[in-house]
Amino acid sequence: MANIKSQIKRNRQNEGRRLRNKAVRTSLKTEAKKVRTAATSGDSDGLQDELQRAARGLDKAVSKGALHKRAAARRKSRLGRAANATAKGQ
Repeated sequence: MANIKSQIKRNRQNEGRRLRNKAVRTSLKTEAKKVRTAATSGDSDGLQDELQRAARGLDKAVSKGALHKRAAARRKSRLGRAANATAKGQ
């Protein structure tokens, strides 16, 4: 436990940020899962909607500082490739 007043405040702030970032990351995982399930189901219209929603969520996470911009770009790329692979396969 910290004895310095500023460090006590910093610990409180870090905990709040950790919980906020955890919520954002959890929602990103859910969005990615929705994209993958739409890709396997073969619903092309739903797939594009889910892909767009996931990309928007990733961009928001970057702007909030919960995710690095290259990590978001990598995830968007992987989701897009998975969507295209299933579209070609059908």
